[in-house]
Amino acid sequence: NMAGAAVTITIMTMAAAQTIGLSVDPITAVILCVLAAVSACGASGVAGGSLLLIPLCCSLFGIGNDIAMQVVAIGFIIGVIQDSCETALNSSSDVVFTATAEYRAALKEGKEVHLGKDAFSLDEID
Repeated sequence: NMAGAAVTITIMTMAAAQTIGLSVDPITAVILCVLAAVSACGASGVAGGSLLLIPLCCSLFGIGNDIAMQVVAIGFIIGVIQDSCETALNSSSDVVFTATAEYRAALKEGKEVHLGKDAFSLDEID
């Protein structure tokens, strides 16, 4: 449940860096993604919870708290749409990992697996 938060933190921080004219090299962008993913582990599960980690990631680029909090304010303004997208990404990534675990268990049991075509019928759930 942290994919959406990690993406939000990364995108908003990169937008702040771009806005003030900082060029971001690929290595720093990868470090930002890792930092955002680790930070997202501690994000609260409330609307806008990931936004409060943006100043942490902005500090990687030397962006001051005054600008970082302006980015957070913009995040709260677009939060109605942004949080819905974040929740959708979290839910869809949960489904992907659940399906992966299910396919792995089926392969481990020796069953033949056809990706995308092996769906349970309602009779099998009982």
